[in-house]
Amino acid sequence: MHFDLTDLRLFLHVAEAGSITAGAERSGLALASASARIRGREEQAGVPLLERGRRGVEPTPAGRALLRHARLVTAQVERMRGELGEYARGLKGHVRLLANTAAASVHLPEILAAFLSANPNVDVELDERPSPEVARAVAEEAEVGVVAGHADLSGLEVTPFRTDRLMLVAPRGHPLADRGRIAFAEALGSEFVGLSGEVALGGHLDGHAARAGGRMRTRVRVRGLDAACRMVALGAGVAVVPEVMARRWGDAGALAFVPLEDPWAERRLVIVVRRLDALSSHARRLAEHLAAAPSS
Repeated sequence: MHFDLTDLRLFLHVAEAGSITAGAERSGLALASASARIRGREEQAGVPLLERGRRGVEPTPAGRALLRHARLVTAQVERMRGELGEYARGLKGHVRLLANTAAASVHLPEILAAFLSANPNVDVELDERPSPEVARAVAEEAEVGVVAGHADLSGLEVTPFRTDRLMLVAPRGHPLADRGRIAFAEALGSEFVGLSGEVALGGHLDGHAARAGGRMRTRVRVRGLDAACRMVALGAGVAVVPEVMARRWGDAGALAFVPLEDPWAERRLVIVVRRLDALSSHARRLAEHLAAAPSS
């Protein structure tokens, strides 16, 4: 039975995305080529590796066994790349960094840009996910993650990163704009600019709305925090965003920001790995770079 690294990475990406189309895109393959590769591996194995349904795909029991081995093999290859990269500058390393919305959109861009400039032979794949998913992925196969401290961090090495506060932003003149503080449940009476399902913070807020016994009256959903703030400034509704993003727009006079008084609105962001000393050299450099980066 023959599996090459392209097959293994493709299967990892498909299983993680729950979609052959999305897995093919992440792997840099055409959909037809990706589908043919997976069918070929299933024919070789003599069993289905994916269960295909209307909403996507998920690994069969045999597929889950392959997934475990694929994670081990690809992780070992990355460690090899990192070690050889100390001797051969031409060999690219690759680190998969998972992060929640606040980290990915607000705190990491400048830090990652500095890391990439200092490490031209290392590529970083930044994948935004909800904090609980990031913690689970790091526990299973991803190398480095940045999560809110409310996630289950059992078995992970944890390093402090940033304090992140969520705030309500509102257009100037909105009934909530002059409030000193507000509970999220009280804000649910307003119309919201929401975040799309691809943005981890959107699902996080929907969950807190449900736990408060209500729901967000969302007039429009957008894919990024900057887009949400711009829509709020134009009067489309209110939104909840990290404080750093809120103050960027508030300082420009475009909108008002109101602190949320809910305890969950203040979050401790942390860097997580399984074991720092077991990481590939380039992943370890990234984790150490994140930990040492000064707050802006």
